Amino acid sequence: METTWKEGNRITLLPDSRCFVPALLEAIDKAEESVWFEQYLIESGRVTRRFFDALTRAAQRGVEVRVLLDSFGAVGLGQRDRARLAAAGVALRHYNPFMMRRLRRNLNRNHRKLILVDRRTAYTGGYCMTDDYLGDWFDLVVKAQGPVVEDWIGLFVDLWESSHTRGDKATLRRELPAAPSLDAQPHGMTARVVHNEGPDNQTIRHSLHRRLGMARQRLWMYTPYFLPSRQLRRLITDAAARGVDVRLLVAGKGHDHPSVRYAGQRHYAQLLDAGIKIYEYLPRFTHAKFCIVDDWVTVGSCNFDHWSLHWNLEANLEVENADFAARMVELFEQHIGDSKPILANRWEQRPKAQRYRERISSLVSSWLAGLR
Repeated sequence: METTWKEGNRITLLPDSRCFVPALLEAIDKAEESVWFEQYLIESGRVTRRFFDALTRAAQRGVEVRVLLDSFGAVGLGQRDRARLAAAGVALRHYNPFMMRRLRRNLNRNHRKLILVDRRTAYTGGYCMTDDYLGDWFDLVVKAQGPVVEDWIGLFVDLWESSHTRGDKATLRRELPAAPSLDAQPHGMTARVVHNEGPDNQTIRHSLHRRLGMARQRLWMYTPYFLPSRQLRRLITDAAARGVDVRLLVAGKGHDHPSVRYAGQRHYAQLLDAGIKIYEYLPRFTHAKFCIVDDWVTVGSCNFDHWSLHWNLEANLEVENADFAARMVELFEQHIGDSKPILANRWEQRPKAQRYRERISSLVSSWLAGLR
């Protein structure tokens, strides 16, 4: 079920780990009541140690700290780090532990990223907690304050209390705190949270496809894992045929999954023929994901590929606001300046070895998509 739009929010963009890591750590250190932490990929290391130091300090001063991790994504988190949280009084739960008797269910992972502070401020994005990731990759976080935070609270509590999670049985308060920071801000932004819950709930996909079909001036998509479904390709090529400015900004060299990059490149020729502009970001691997359609923006954990849109638990913040859209457009254009444009005539001249890699990777991708 889709959440309703809420007015009077304040949404702030925090681009790059050099910006959002200090902001997240400061928010945890300033927490007075609670910190709820949800993450997919997390490994023991310097970055995780910094966050666990902050979570431990919060718990020791009496703040309610709850940590919800995906059981597969957290395989690299050492027992010493887990024990340290428990010793500080942090409640820890894991989503969907691996079980041999339900192999298909094991494909369903919690890919969401969320930090909720005092049930008043929510931080979300695509970031992961590994040293390699936060040291070398580009990503972004958005900070949300206002009535939309209620959606994030409900999302976290629902999963914490779900039968699919295991661990500490600590309870959570679902109600909003009576705090001025949650009052509607005059002239604030309109926003809502959309989320996927695996094959049975694909709200992000439905909302995204509806917006793509409504695009009139601009349809700009930024994604590291470009594996578009047939329906998504049709929607963006239809938009280009209507005269909409359609641009794709995707990860280039240094991709963490080269086969995914090759599989996505299989579609370049068709999209270029439709008049769609394609750019590959070069300075480093980019893990950010967002889409701008006119003055509407969706940003969060979802990669807009068949895996995220079908199997994973994902959560995005949608914002309908010209000023926020302009800020995202500015970031998009900055990254275009550091990207290689894919030109149709040159793409047609790519070597046979490249075409072979595309074909094989695309076949593997199609097989994986067929598992659903």
